[in-house]
Amino acid sequence: MITLVEPSEQLRDSWRESRDEFRDSHIHGYSIFGFTEEELATDDGFDRWLAQQRRNLTDPPEGYVPSALYWIVDDEEPGRVLGSLNLRFALNDFLREQGGHIGYGVRASARRRGVATAALMASLDKARERGMDRVLVTCETTNVASARTIERCGGVLEDVRGDKRRYWITL
Repeated sequence: MITLVEPSEQLRDSWRESRDEFRDSHIHGYSIFGFTEEELATDDGFDRWLAQQRRNLTDPPEGYVPSALYWIVDDEEPGRVLGSLNLRFALNDFLREQGGHIGYGVRASARRRGVATAALMASLDKARERGMDRVLVTCETTNVASARTIERCGGVLEDVRGDKRRYWITL
């Protein structure tokens, strides 16, 4: 069963391995903004990043909104991070146009197994728990797999803006 867990030191190495599978593409949902690859490769840099993720719930950096980061894991593969998901509790101008309330990424070796769909569904439960009544989820127009995932989870296409498809999911 796919679950969302809070980031932890115990899963640090697996998280690094999952992140490394994105070397040739943009990483969605991993919330690494403001940290370099070199910093995240060190234990001290990871610890500072992890502390920032915990602060993001109530005290995000200027220009960011309160959010929670989760790692996607499977009970059948304990200790292995399959991806990452960021749930944002508000929208600023950028998120309204481009990023949405939820961003997620699944490592290449875990794709085409329903991981993204299960993770997105689990995040909708977390959004409901926070009192949200609908969420915006976006994907690149060329990312057919992500569009299908969003639609399977109840996403209704509002429009396409630039290279982004924008979907609303009513909770």
